[in-house]
Amino acid sequence: MKNLIPDMLALLIAMAGCSNPEHATSATKSDSSIPASINIGYTVFASYPHDTTYFTEGLEYFDDKLWESSGGNLAESPFPSVLGVVNTKKGINDPEILLDRRKYFAEGITFFNNKLYWLTLDNGVGFVYDLQSKQKLKEFKLPSIERKGWGLTHDSTHLIMSDGTNRLYYLHPDSLIRYKVLEVRDENGPVTNLNELEYVNGTIFANQWLTNNILLINAGTGYVKGKIDLSPLQQKADKQLIVYRELNGIAYNPKTGRYMITGKKWPEMYEITLHQ
Repeated sequence: MKNLIPDMLALLIAMAGCSNPEHATSATKSDSSIPASINIGYTVFASYPHDTTYFTEGLEYFDDKLWESSGGNLAESPFPSVLGVVNTKKGINDPEILLDRRKYFAEGITFFNNKLYWLTLDNGVGFVYDLQSKQKLKEFKLPSIERKGWGLTHDSTHLIMSDGTNRLYYLHPDSLIRYKVLEVRDENGPVTNLNELEYVNGTIFANQWLTNNILLINAGTGYVKGKIDLSPLQQKADKQLIVYRELNGIAYNPKTGRYMITGKKWPEMYEITLHQ
């Protein structure tokens, strides 16, 4: 998420919107039956230059490459709505697919069965692409109540999508029909603003928009079991940027067991290891 002009005004509006009852599935209240989430530490293994033209909305490893989705529209030039392959040495992304930003603000991505699935923010649609030809195979209606696309990932059988609420939607990868809805909660109640996603061995990692946290969600129960506070990296980015840009982007590299994280238009990406 998402709106860019003016940045600070959008931030204040969005923060106010978090208390809007339309975005809540139930009243916020403590639940002693849910175990308290734990704080998970991390170590920065390496840092790399990041393409600052990319307003990061999706990040994922596939086919030994790191792919990144950038969101933007015509009113918020020069941000592109584009999918690119990250060149971590040069800090420049090689564009692969470009969306018409007169119509679409690009969001989360995931790769499943050699297809690319790509969400849009306000159009209520997502796209499926053939990876070899880069041709669009079809588009589908987003199944969320909000009709918005934020983050996207997958487990071994289904796509998993966020829409900014506390709900995660599981979709059949072929029909794109909703299979189930997982509500995310912690010991204090529903957890909203779930954004960019990454599924790793039964855990769904989620950037929580307007915070510096990555949440670790039990994919079976929807309970938040851990939080990674990346405030030091956000603070470093704040010193380098003219305006505030949120932490967003999680990609797990199964070959190394490490995670790549970044933020919207951040000048750096960070490869981190978790203390767990």
